[in-house]
Amino acid sequence: MSEFLKDYMLPDRFFKNRKIKIALLTNVYSRFDGVGRAVEQQAKELSSTYDVTIFALEADMRPPKNVKLRVLWSPKSFTLNRIYRLFLFLNLVAVVKYIIDLAKYDVLIAHLYPLSLVAYLTKKLFGVRYIKWHHHTALEGYNKLHERLYMKLIEYFEERSFIVKGADVVCSISEHSRRLLLEKGGVESIIVYNKIDDSKFKDLLDCKQIRERYRLGNSPILLFVGRIHPQKNIHELINVFKMVKERAPNAKLIIVGKPINKKYYEKIRSMADDSVIFAGYVPDEELPYYYAACDVYVTCSLSEGFNLPLVEAQKCGKPVVAFDIGPHREIVTKGALVKAGDIKGFVDSILKFLNTRDVKDR
Repeated sequence: MSEFLKDYMLPDRFFKNRKIKIALLTNVYSRFDGVGRAVEQQAKELSSTYDVTIFALEADMRPPKNVKLRVLWSPKSFTLNRIYRLFLFLNLVAVVKYIIDLAKYDVLIAHLYPLSLVAYLTKKLFGVRYIKWHHHTALEGYNKLHERLYMKLIEYFEERSFIVKGADVVCSISEHSRRLLLEKGGVESIIVYNKIDDSKFKDLLDCKQIRERYRLGNSPILLFVGRIHPQKNIHELINVFKMVKERAPNAKLIIVGKPINKKYYEKIRSMADDSVIFAGYVPDEELPYYYAACDVYVTCSLSEGFNLPLVEAQKCGKPVVAFDIGPHREIVTKGALVKAGDIKGFVDSILKFLNTRDVKDR
């Protein structure tokens, strides 16, 4: 990341007399938000060389050591929050204040609209270098008219508008995201894959901690980590799990993640029996042990820009089963990719790994 900045954004003369100030801008700084976790890892890496501050509309975790966090305001209500994000530009007092604050930095790395708009305006008014980080806007899982209209507008701002076209450099998190941005907005970008903390996610972690907590013994365990949202297709995952249980009756499914959509959360809870464990919020330091405890990591998501948990699970030595969509071919090296919608193939792949699992150390 530091080398990337030197190559694309900061001439050597900038490094002679002072420490470069970098602002990372995101909507949600949370361990259950893929973008938030990518920002956290960027902050860790950059803070060894630069003066780094994270700006977020909302946050539920602490910044890395030596990194500052500025939590900006946004409404708590889900509906009002989305309206506020969409029309932040109408709040001129807030926008002007943010621009004045960001003008003090040397580089702005903006991950999502509307803070990417603020970064763009800061560049235009004060000449601050502006990097747009492209994550891909997913429309899947949004079935109601007002939801799809909202996401269409976000897609325009993220992938087709002057906000992305006016950046000094655009970075995409996968070849899949790069291709989509080029097709939709005619914008070429550099691929910079999301990274994980190698010291945290690794093989041979204690697998007993989580099994003992939930009294799971040697039961086969499937794991999913992510936002509880229709886009993640968790309802289909629960249906898949029911089919797995027909041939592996003792199997358990652990779902780790924060509910984003209350109605959807209630729906999938009503679909599940007591063999599905909703772990909810999990402290950051405990998450690797959930990977360690599982036998197979599973996701039925049909749209992703990257999919960080797939990388984390594999780093912890676990096979993954996922649909062959988006960037999954780029990041899955241990496990199975199944044709999208092939539920039987998905179930068979899970059972193949469960049938060869090693239980001697449990």
